[in-house]
Amino acid sequence: MTTLYTDGSCLENPNGPGGWGLVVVEDGAIVSEMSGHDPSTTNNRMEMTAAIRGLEQTQPSDVVEINSDSQYVINTMTKGWKRKANQDLWAELDRLVDARKVTWKWVRAHVGHELNEKADKLANDAAHGVVVDGNSSEPGQEVAPRQLTHISTTGEASMVDVGEKAETERVAVARGTVVMEPETLRLIRDNALDKGDVLSTARLAGIMAAKKTDQLIPLCHQIPLSQVTVDFDTSGDDRIEIEASAKTTYKTGVEMEALTAVTIAALTIYDMAKAIDRGMRIEAVRMVRKSGGKSGDWEFD
Repeated sequence: MTTLYTDGSCLENPNGPGGWGLVVVEDGAIVSEMSGHDPSTTNNRMEMTAAIRGLEQTQPSDVVEINSDSQYVINTMTKGWKRKANQDLWAELDRLVDARKVTWKWVRAHVGHELNEKADKLANDAAHGVVVDGNSSEPGQEVAPRQLTHISTTGEASMVDVGEKAETERVAVARGTVVMEPETLRLIRDNALDKGDVLSTARLAGIMAAKKTDQLIPLCHQIPLSQVTVDFDTSGDDRIEIEASAKTTYKTGVEMEALTAVTIAALTIYDMAKAIDRGMRIEAVRMVRKSGGKSGDWEFD
């Protein structure tokens, strides 16, 4: 039996640069690894392409097991999900499957499964133009520039369609800093400002703001947040460090929610203390790490 581990990736889904990855296993040993690049595609097309390229490595009448973390591919092939798009690839996949004895197995993504992670890395690398034994990008060939997902082909602002994406657990962490006079920081620590408890108010403001991100930023999706946290570090001499995290199980990430929480918490600190220190500065609001989704984990260097 031949066992295939397949995965697909699209950096700016849909219609962004993508890649597919394939690991071929026979008798418990890896016999080949392959990947390919497409300058303008979707995540689902790359998932399907990986399965097609894998089946092409086998012979008619072979017994094949395909492992994929794509519910779209697995459930369409095994549960009869409707085929609303990608008819060309479905036709090719059907042709290859009909000539073989194929079983499909869903693998949960990003839980440490070695071969699934290997296919995932191949796909992500290929999306960036680094292919292994593939035929889409020649060595030294430039990959098409990455495209902005919120800009349509006609140059208009548009909301990204996440309807076909799988729901996965996603976490984002952002940080920022409010720089102030040392005396201002002392008064905040001692809860001695006339307006009251600065940090408790800022924490609630950050959490509330994260829940309203889609109302503040025009093209953000409404996301069912499962948790938002806002924490403060006042151990410095003249600054408060803010860290916010947002968590969901959904089709798109929560980076904007974490960044919004940090920003509004910082603005609230400024509002609460501006009467005694109008020279406070809000600095270095940035993402520091994220996890989940097809792009996987990322951490600021």
